[in-house]
Amino acid sequence: MADTAAQIPPRYLRTQEAARFLGLSERTLEKHRTYGTGPTYRKLGGRVVYGLDDLQTWADRGTVTSTSDPRGGIVAPAKRAASPDAGAGARGVR
Repeated sequence: MADTAAQIPPRYLRTQEAARFLGLSERTLEKHRTYGTGPTYRKLGGRVVYGLDDLQTWADRGTVTSTSDPRGGIVAPAKRAASPDAGAGARGVR
């Protein structure tokens, strides 16, 4: 039975393995997860895992053939999205 399990490729990758698969740092992948801009992930027993298909689908969103291609599907940077009130500043309206 152990031989059969050894032949099955991993279906899910932990953060370190997923980051290596994508060519990103672990921290960047964690930021993507926090901001909701990264690939779909699962929580299994408190562990974060990524499906290979999910990683590939997310990476494929950034596929272009030249710099002049329209950027319809982009892979967003790992940062918080700007809130609509970001330009209002700290001053209140009187």
